[in-house]
Amino acid sequence: MILSMTGFGKASLQLPTKKITVEIKSLNSKGLDLNTRMPSVFREMELSVRNQISQRLERGKVDFSLFVEVTGEETSSKINVPIVKGYIQQMKAVIPNADETELMKMAVRMPDALKTERDEMDENEWKQIQIVIDEALENIIQFRKDEGASLEKEFQLRIANIEKFMKDAVSYDTERVETVKTRLRTALEEIKVSVDENRFEQELIFYLEKYDITEEKVRLTNHLHYFLETLKGTEANGRKLGFITQEMGREINTMGSKSNHSEMQKLVVQMKDELEKIKEQVLNVL
Repeated sequence: MILSMTGFGKASLQLPTKKITVEIKSLNSKGLDLNTRMPSVFREMELSVRNQISQRLERGKVDFSLFVEVTGEETSSKINVPIVKGYIQQMKAVIPNADETELMKMAVRMPDALKTERDEMDENEWKQIQIVIDEALENIIQFRKDEGASLEKEFQLRIANIEKFMKDAVSYDTERVETVKTRLRTALEEIKVSVDENRFEQELIFYLEKYDITEEKVRLTNHLHYFLETLKGTEANGRKLGFITQEMGREINTMGSKSNHSEMQKLVVQMKDELEKIKEQVLNVL
């Protein structure tokens, strides 16, 4: 079973005074390209988070986000009382009869009127957050499995199409041989040259061997079957599938260069089109 590198996972946790939400998104990439976003209070745990993610998500461009929403009455911002009182006293000296309420409104807008106390990380709280991260990872892995199942069906369809087009192309082989024979005989008759039949057959066989596609057909068939076998593997196989598609492309191109027959060349073009669709999707396979 194959996995897609595209995925999304989300999980959340409601604590007494805050809500923790974890989101993980991934797209295709050659390796693991991990970007993390989290509040500064949890920054010291970034390496632990990276290890936790890399063990579960082997490849992909991964964006990890940890959001904290304060839902209780507690806040880390406090009024800096001495500073605010100082501002009020200074403004009273300038405007002796000013209203106290208006002076307060002005004072709290002044620089340093609010102070932010640095939160300390709670170990027990972090253990709960790690469980949420695991839950989000489970969700994104399930998403990847579902996407992988869709990709597998797509691959099976495209491989079946290539195999059908290949068989249709091979069916023109006998007709192609007869066409070559007729063309050569007609050319000889037009120039009124008598030829030795045995020599003519030998030269014809030599000529046709250069355009024989039997070897390419056998190799392409093997590659198609190997591709389907690899799809059923249990390990990450995106790179292997990419290598197989390259080999398939070589055989199809060689068949095209040898197919001196219009209908065969049309079928080769259709095979190439199906292969390009496979290549595009293989880039998303883990």
